[in-house]
Amino acid sequence: MNKRRPNPKQVPDPDEPLWRSTLRVAMPLNLSYIPIGLACGILLHAAGFNTLLTGLVSLLIFSGGAQFLIATMLTINSPLLSIVLMLFFLELRYALLSSSLSPYLKGQSNRFLFIFAVSLNDENYAINYLKFATDKKWTGKEALMVEHYSLLFWAVSNVIGSLIGSALKIDLGVVNFALTALFLYMIVMQIKNRLTIVICLISGVFAALCMMLTKSTLGLVISTIIASLIGFFLETTLKKHLPDSHWLWKLRSPGAKKSVVENTEDN
Repeated sequence: MNKRRPNPKQVPDPDEPLWRSTLRVAMPLNLSYIPIGLACGILLHAAGFNTLLTGLVSLLIFSGGAQFLIATMLTINSPLLSIVLMLFFLELRYALLSSSLSPYLKGQSNRFLFIFAVSLNDENYAINYLKFATDKKWTGKEALMVEHYSLLFWAVSNVIGSLIGSALKIDLGVVNFALTALFLYMIVMQIKNRLTIVICLISGVFAALCMMLTKSTLGLVISTIIASLIGFFLETTLKKHLPDSHWLWKLRSPGAKKSVVENTEDN
């Protein structure tokens, strides 16, 4: 039998510069940012941002969902308070993400932690968490470099997208469609069980009611808080009193299908 020869590309080069080895780790993420960043830059320009403001927003916020949200809410002339509150609840997840990385960043200075926090997002978090968990030699310095590489590619893509947008006529209706498509994708990715679907429907109903009552996008903030509290209460109650409830079964899961079959046979 022929033995497989080890792939030399999989063997790390001890003489490879740190910046290059870290860039190689972050490169798949960097490349994936280019088309999304271009689209985000085009939409921000359509919403009234010039190229300089687009670059500043991408550097200071560094969140595709938040930037799409800003573009849409400014297009429909939403109050500044509504925009700030929506961004706060949308980005609140980073408090949980960063706390899971804190054990790997012990001993770092407050200045380092501040810089690390402001350049954190979902994608570079996933890379760094995986590297910290699987590579004992992965350091905070390398993690910060991954964040800065992704930030650089994102910001440059946004700026180029803004320049493209200045040369094209973009219908503002596209901004609303893009944000709707983005958040539908985020919802689908979050659906793990039947209870999640119910909470999504409840959230949609409350969003419509609150928007009609307040006649402002502030209703979205109110409906977000109400739906989140309802979801938390229902999930906590079910896990405590009915841990085997079919509402908690995972979708498209072999275990879920098995449970359904067993219950059918019992009946």
